[in-house]
Amino acid sequence: MNAEPADQIRLLDVQALDVRLQQLAHKRKSLPEHAEIETLTKDHTQLRDLLVAAQTEESDCAREQTKAEQDVDQVRQRAARDQQRLDSGAITSPKDLENLQHEIASLAKRQGDLEDIVLEVMERRESAQERVAELTERVGAVQGKVDDATARRDAAFEEIDGEVATVTKEREVIAGAVPADLLGLYDKLRQQQGGIGAAKLYQRTCQGCRQELAITELSEIRAAAPNTVVRCENCRRILVRTAESGL
Repeated sequence: MNAEPADQIRLLDVQALDVRLQQLAHKRKSLPEHAEIETLTKDHTQLRDLLVAAQTEESDCAREQTKAEQDVDQVRQRAARDQQRLDSGAITSPKDLENLQHEIASLAKRQGDLEDIVLEVMERRESAQERVAELTERVGAVQGKVDDATARRDAAFEEIDGEVATVTKEREVIAGAVPADLLGLYDKLRQQQGGIGAAKLYQRTCQGCRQELAITELSEIRAAAPNTVVRCENCRRILVRTAESGL
């Protein structure tokens, strides 16, 4: 394949822009905010799960407290009715009086036991409420960190994407001036060779594979016409000759 030396030099400019696009893609993919957001999101999810559990516990305690208070109220009302009957003097039978007094005493004990249950449930509910408040604050704090990291990531995206657009446009302009067959070979080699399709021959060394060329290979390149597209015998990339090639 033949191509004017200027077109071959231009190919190096295309290669430099492609390398920059690769670097930008890597930079976009490896932003530290990605790992930060992932870690924070996991923390946020765990805290949200704990918060839901605490809210459920508080809700359960609230229902349990309501039920216990209702039980206390029922016992209290029954005891009040019994006491009213006792105080009315309507019951004259000693046996009935004894039974009624025994029931009032039993109800008093029952009321005391139920009130203890209410207090115990209230303590558990208060503890759950404190836990809910604590976790709510922590969830909010982590969410704030997630929002901050996301904003920083998006700002970095915007900056990188802006440069990508500029470099891509510049590449289109320069690549448009490269002969189609030369550009096609370059693109094919670039895909095969890890993103590097053309390299400068610098001080007798291929800048693509960093291997110094053998004397025979250098002799062949030295003898080749300026418009001959030469390839590195080692990596097969396009070798672009310049004044610094050491020929």
